[in-house]
Amino acid sequence: MNTAIDPTVLKRANAWLDGNFDKETIAMVREMMEKNPAELTDAFYRDLEFGTGGLRGIMGAGTNRMNKYTVGMATQGLANYLLKMFPEVHPIQAAISFDSRNNSSFFAKITAEVFAANGFRVFLFDDIRPTPELSFAIRHLKCQTGVMLTASHNPKEYNGYKAYWDDGAQMIGPHDVNVTDEVQKITSVEDVRWTGNPENIIEIGKEVDEAYLGRVLELSLSPELIRLQKNLKIVYTPLHGCGRKMVPETLKRFGFENVTTVKEQMVADGNFPTVRSPNPEEQDAMTLALEKAREIDADLVMATDPDADRVGIALKNAKGEFILLNGNQTASLLFYYILYRWKEKKMLTGNEYIVSTIVTTELLKGISVKFSVGYFECLTGFKFIADVIRKHEGKMKYIVGGEESFGYLIGDFVRDKDAVSACALLAEAAAWMASQEKSLFDLLIRIYQELGFYKEHLISVTKKGKTGAEEIQNMMVDYRQDPPTHINSSKVILVRDYLVLREKDLITGKEKVIDLPKSNVLQFILEDGSRISVRPSGTEPKIKFYFSVKENLGGKEEYDHKDFILTKKISDIIASMKLK
Repeated sequence: MNTAIDPTVLKRANAWLDGNFDKETIAMVREMMEKNPAELTDAFYRDLEFGTGGLRGIMGAGTNRMNKYTVGMATQGLANYLLKMFPEVHPIQAAISFDSRNNSSFFAKITAEVFAANGFRVFLFDDIRPTPELSFAIRHLKCQTGVMLTASHNPKEYNGYKAYWDDGAQMIGPHDVNVTDEVQKITSVEDVRWTGNPENIIEIGKEVDEAYLGRVLELSLSPELIRLQKNLKIVYTPLHGCGRKMVPETLKRFGFENVTTVKEQMVADGNFPTVRSPNPEEQDAMTLALEKAREIDADLVMATDPDADRVGIALKNAKGEFILLNGNQTASLLFYYILYRWKEKKMLTGNEYIVSTIVTTELLKGISVKFSVGYFECLTGFKFIADVIRKHEGKMKYIVGGEESFGYLIGDFVRDKDAVSACALLAEAAAWMASQEKSLFDLLIRIYQELGFYKEHLISVTKKGKTGAEEIQNMMVDYRQDPPTHINSSKVILVRDYLVLREKDLITGKEKVIDLPKSNVLQFILEDGSRISVRPSGTEPKIKFYFSVKENLGGKEEYDHKDFILTKKISDIIASMKLK
């Protein structure tokens, strides 16, 4: 059987059989070697690397898996880098949190022990906490780093390791690359300081909760309207994750008194037994919440992912049917409400701004123009939104940022997406509309009438394992070497290549530089105004295709017809690109 295994993979696997690994790990490697060479190859063909969200992978034995050894080696590499970067800080401080996933608390303990053994003071949460609270804790406790053990919305077999810098944001270049280099220098588990200085680990909990919730409460823009609409019917589910305490408590403190939770999903469980995948983007994950919403005739339905940094919502349309909104629609509602209230309360001074990403709806830019606030666009990933905040700190006032993948951040005391505060402000927006005897769906129609009916759609093509990664890379190469001239019978007039940072006008032949960091993303702008973006995921074995089309909307009565036209246009674009 060994003859079918790549010699390099076999050498890496044998090192785990002969090294200082526990008996269970050795047994798992031996079983793969004898019975499943394909799985062995995927487990050992590479090391887990820092992507857009740090480490993320399937749990199990191997260098390309999430396990105590890869977590320990990553932590040692991170510790080595921090010791170089903060030579005058004694002790270096780290905050660590974890979600409800299987092994998250175990990996958090390993991370804390390795940091402590390196002389760090470690603040370890006493139980599961949301990612945004970890980001807040780094700044609140004046830490130099932080780690969140989570794989966000991935299926149950995954776990992950989000590494943060001293501003509470996930690391970007050069730090992410430099940490990866330090991790690669850890060639053996013997290089890791596994134990020592247990007194350096300090348990934290309620005090940080209260400080964080206090800052979230300061974001409220309409407390007087909530008092009038306190019985607004809200259904909430944490999808077995760590939003189960913080989101209901936040809604309560905002003043909402009629919040119904989905009891089956209020249980923290890393097997996510009631859903196929704990992803609020997917209708399956919202099934139980929607059943409860229909039962009580709810006004708003909200679901957060396992680490409570992303939120999906459902609301009733003009026919009284519950519909799921995509991340672009939710962002549009949230941004419009917040900027409208800022303007109404005379809080806008002309020095404020919002942030979005290159694959998120252009409607957000239209909203910024309407309210005369600055607009910045960055690469996909909230660490880039945090970087915009960092660069403008002390110069301009950040209000809100978001991306199409259901992540939003109001205020800058957190530097990662925050579903806890987003849930509160979305509920507040619903109360604001209810005070006008209207709904959030009415607000969405109003936005479309004022600024254009934008419709977006995302397709993710999954390509697993080593061969899948190669297929994804080849697809990007093909698009660059032989780009389409027409898509859905509409001429491609503009191509943006974020890998070479060039935008080319295919009509005039003129090129201009894109002022962003390099990223493996392509965008095709069509003559009819449609936009197609192609991007390999940085955290999953997928290549993503983002579609955006637009129509004018004259009135509410046109909505269904225009929605049909836009849906068909997206379907025709997908067919013309032979993606289905």
